[in-house]
Amino acid sequence: MIRDMPADDRPRERLARLGAEMLGDAELLAILLRTGTKGMSAVQVAQELIKTFRTLDGLARAPLEEIAKIKGVGKTKAIQLKAAFMLARHLRARAHERQPIITTPADAAELVREEMRLLDRESFRVILLNTKNAFIKTCAVSLGSLNASIVEPREVFKDAITASAAGVILAHNHPSGDPTPSSEDIAITKRLVKAGELLGINVHDHIILGRRTEGRDCDYVSLREIGLL
Repeated sequence: MIRDMPADDRPRERLARLGAEMLGDAELLAILLRTGTKGMSAVQVAQELIKTFRTLDGLARAPLEEIAKIKGVGKTKAIQLKAAFMLARHLRARAHERQPIITTPADAAELVREEMRLLDRESFRVILLNTKNAFIKTCAVSLGSLNASIVEPREVFKDAITASAAGVILAHNHPSGDPTPSSEDIAITKRLVKAGELLGINVHDHIILGRRTEGRDCDYVSLREIGLL
């Protein structure tokens, strides 16, 4: 048990002495869990969480009920973990409130990554930009199924017109983790580009978010970068 560890090896004491950046994922989770259960320390429960859900992303994406089922967790600790993950997302989102200039697909992906990468359904977002490509805001357009999102041009451009945006970047996620564009993704992008031209709103790009996996260095695909826009 953690109380049986030397004081300097306990996660909370290590964080106070060395700083949070020196702790591993299991130790940080153990601090949030606070206690373990019979026969398992909080660190061991944390290790079991990571093993069960494979990665921190997997844990953050998991339903509350599934997290609570892990031995030593339960509903209360599962809620604490969910709250911590949401705070991390809010913190990341606040960093984008200073109207950054969007100059690359990587900039656009960074804007929506935290709010979209944990979703288990396809979700379509529109990033609104002013005449200098400065970020105005991100608007949610639709929430679809496991492998499709329903997108209507009037919904895509409604907020852009209201905000007097000069341009937009389209973004949606692939819950499968593979950001490769489908034929439907390409078709709807071309349709939205034409609609934007009629409205005088430039569609700069369409970003499809997935996940980094072995053999894939990037977690997104830019349709403009690969010549499909």
